[in-house]
Amino acid sequence: MLKPQQLRQALTDSVPELQRNPDALNLFIDSGRIVSTLASSLSFEYQYRLNMVITDYAGNIDLLIVPLLAWLRTNEPDIMATEEKRRTGFTFEADVISDTASDISIELQLSERVIVQKADDGLHVTHVGENPLPENDARPVQLYVSGEMVSEWQT
Repeated sequence: MLKPQQLRQALTDSVPELQRNPDALNLFIDSGRIVSTLASSLSFEYQYRLNMVITDYAGNIDLLIVPLLAWLRTNEPDIMATEEKRRTGFTFEADVISDTASDISIELQLSERVIVQKADDGLHVTHVGENPLPENDARPVQLYVSGEMVSEWQT
């Protein structure tokens, strides 16, 4: 599974609080399953719920959610595509632990397709990314809150 590590990197690159304290971001894979059929290949799909727990988060939650949404648009766009997935694919909870900090739990329903092909008496495994977004959908690399740039990252 590749998406948890990719998401961790995207968030630590773009969220100032996680840049200062990357160990505050904890990832857990829950309710995972492998979906495969009796097709001629062994190709399959990982389907799982990723639980991200950010401990002692003292930043503006928008600084966490906006880069997360940007990552989802590219890496799990189905979460935004249907009413059902918008309702269940991205949920969160927060425990307010002090006047300035919260523990935030975010759950994402993710999937990853894996193609398995037989060639040269061996099996070759390839992880397949999501279909690309339209070309005119440029990805921002800076985040502003109240007119002030608070984060910048590379795509």
